[in-house]
Amino acid sequence: MSDVRPGRLKVYLGAAPGVGKTYRMLDEGRRRAARGTDVVVGFAECHGRPRTEAMLDGLERVPRAVCSHRGGRFEEMDLGAVLARRPQVAIVDECAHGNVPGEGRNAKRWQDIEILLAAGIDVVTALNIQHLESLNDVVEKITGVPQHETVPDEVVRRACQIELVDMPPEGLRRRMAHGNIYAPEAVDAALANYFRPGNLAALRQLALLWVADRVDEALQEYRSRHGIGRVWETRERVVVALTGGPEGDTLVRRAARIADRSAGGDLLAVHVARSDGLAAGVSHASLARQRRLVEDLGGSYHSVVGDDVAATLVEFARAENATQLVLGTSRRGRLARFLTGPGTGETVTALSGDIDVHRVTHERAGRGTLLPSRRRTLSPARLIAGPVAGLVLPVLLTAVLAQLRSTLNLTSEALLFLLTVVGVACIGGVASAVIASVTASLLLNYWFIPPVGSFTLAEPNALVALAVFVVVAAVVAAVVDRSLRLSRRSARATAEAETMSSLAGSIVRGEATIPALLERTRETFGMDVADLLDEPPDTPGVTAVPAGPGAWLALRGRALSASERRVLAAFAAHVGSAVERARLAEAAAEVEPVRAADRLRTALLRAVGHDLRTPLAAGWAAVTSLRGRDVAFCAEDREELLATADASMAKLSRLVENLLDLSRLEAGVLTLNLRETSLEEVLPIVLAEEPGAEAADTEGIPPVLADPPLLERVLANLVGNAARYSPAGKKVLITASALAGRVELRVIDRGPGLPADGRERLFEPFQRLGDTDNTTGLGLGLALARGLTEAMNGTLSPEDTPGGGLTMVVSLPAAEHAGNPGRAPLPEPPALRTHDPHPGPPPGRPRPGTHPRTTPPLTGRPHPPRAQGPAAP
Repeated sequence: MSDVRPGRLKVYLGAAPGVGKTYRMLDEGRRRAARGTDVVVGFAECHGRPRTEAMLDGLERVPRAVCSHRGGRFEEMDLGAVLARRPQVAIVDECAHGNVPGEGRNAKRWQDIEILLAAGIDVVTALNIQHLESLNDVVEKITGVPQHETVPDEVVRRACQIELVDMPPEGLRRRMAHGNIYAPEAVDAALANYFRPGNLAALRQLALLWVADRVDEALQEYRSRHGIGRVWETRERVVVALTGGPEGDTLVRRAARIADRSAGGDLLAVHVARSDGLAAGVSHASLARQRRLVEDLGGSYHSVVGDDVAATLVEFARAENATQLVLGTSRRGRLARFLTGPGTGETVTALSGDIDVHRVTHERAGRGTLLPSRRRTLSPARLIAGPVAGLVLPVLLTAVLAQLRSTLNLTSEALLFLLTVVGVACIGGVASAVIASVTASLLLNYWFIPPVGSFTLAEPNALVALAVFVVVAAVVAAVVDRSLRLSRRSARATAEAETMSSLAGSIVRGEATIPALLERTRETFGMDVADLLDEPPDTPGVTAVPAGPGAWLALRGRALSASERRVLAAFAAHVGSAVERARLAEAAAEVEPVRAADRLRTALLRAVGHDLRTPLAAGWAAVTSLRGRDVAFCAEDREELLATADASMAKLSRLVENLLDLSRLEAGVLTLNLRETSLEEVLPIVLAEEPGAEAADTEGIPPVLADPPLLERVLANLVGNAARYSPAGKKVLITASALAGRVELRVIDRGPGLPADGRERLFEPFQRLGDTDNTTGLGLGLALARGLTEAMNGTLSPEDTPGGGLTMVVSLPAAEHAGNPGRAPLPEPPALRTHDPHPGPPPGRPRPGTHPRTTPPLTGRPHPPRAQGPAAP
């Protein structure tokens, strides 16, 4: 389907459940259908709300797929049926929903939506702000409720339209109180927990700011596409210019205060690194400190390259649609400003146009160097001004000295002319200095060396003096010019080092992903586009450098100088390294499952080679002895041999059964019969198998929803493991308690305990932490116990025993709160997998015939994975 136009995605985004996303989505479907568009409802969750269900009238609905999972029946969107129907528009609710595992379904519904879009079907969907991946932790801090169903931000950002469904917190709470969102019995809990006014206000602000950012991105793209350079004051953006001087901290804090005056204002700090490297007073340590300060204040730091600092600053501000520019007042004194003209601040103000410019005073104002760095390079203006000065300044000096002829002697006049030549050399280089020295010597000869008024020299000493003057002037000019050239060369190297230091710093801070490096490259060199290509482009105006095997870093924009190309090659090397790391990471990800399986297979072979052979050898020896005819055993010996054979075969049977159960769990084919099970039905059998254990009184403990034989296996494995590490004379204690619809069984030992860092490894197969006795078993007991517990919708976790030892806590749903039991294949337990994208349902799973919701619970208490709660109307 390579010629199929990708479908367009529209997202209705809400701040919280109940704002009306599903209602608005279905209303749009009805409007589109009325205009003749082929619209179907792939999935819509109305949550029993009459007004929302009424919006389904007249819309074609694709039948849902019914699937079974862990004893329950669930309804999911039938992706295959929607693809076969091929409508123009599909309405798919709850974008963040996690699909029930099995039958080749995608893990998440947003992945189903991606497939529909790739097939050319337009999709209208909905989700809440808490389901965006980037805001997941923020929402948890606000509400105290973790969100386990998330959607990558990039998926939502690619939508053609994002429409915010907004409602004030008071209005939403009023809807809740009127029973328009939840059933009456759930209203009080919801209003007192998740739907508190402060929570709703914070979630609303998050939604507004996120959508504002998305609108801002679209605006920037529109401005770039249409070449709009004027500032559109849609949002306050403050750009602060940093030179690397000590005044930078003051400027950053001042700019941050300006940005904070408007809600949602952005702070951007920029440092201009000149391509020739000339920058006075730059401290890289200060820049690094100021960068950290900017990031601590919530801003972003940028480094750009430009020969004209003022023009580059204004260009950057316009590209970022900045509304205000903050600069420090000049560090040059009044004399320097008089001699060299307006500085960067005055030039920026003249070029800023509709951007407001703030000139901030600081303690370093007026304390800089005499000549600013921008006057130390031979710009085109200086190439013209140098020769002109070489002709004009000696003439002006002659006019002045002619009025002081009676005051000064020839030596003083010659020194003043020499000083003029040196000044011209600083302005225009050696060529301008030669012009000035020739002009000065001629004027000195004509006006001040007798005979005055002619170009003849009457005395030989005057001739020698004039010759020495010309030589000294030329030598001084050459030395000054060479010094300036060396200074430019050294400063250029400094600029390159500064740019590479900035790049290295971004890598250290974790910005070494390929998109981040490409964006930094584009920004640093002031280009329009930076991209990574498989082969060098043949497009005019594109600069490309190799970035490793089969990779080229391509930039489109202005032409780059030779020095910039050298720096670009270093950037390309870093990009190439990032590409190679990405390839290696991808290869490692592909190899890791194979390595994990190989480790498991190796451990299994090692364990089988010893642990299965030991009981088999003992039993074999006993049976062989009994069958032998050369020895007559008495009845007591025969009983002992038979007991040995029986114990060995029983141990062998348990090991093989554990291995088979483990393989069934990993394959997801083990079945179970969940039913109401009392503890009195299971505990006596466990205690009979392990004399070193005792149980506390379980009277009043409600029955649990479990498979009795499997629960017996879980407790037997836990008790056996605890007894192995308990000191002599100390019995393993089993206690039970009930709380909030759950029953917790605790298996308590008084052994040495276990460090916190080894508790997760405790449940890995073939692990015997701290156990050097290889005769104690395969190390499958705890792994199998956790797998079976989670298969019965329970949890198994370790905790410290007060006074020393380890307590294993088995938590199972009470039968009266667990819904209808059933039979279902079991998925592999998380403890036996390297990655578990579909954690099982938590306590209080949905009733059969429903599906898990993707919205937060009514209370603010943390909950296990996939705990669900309210959803949008």
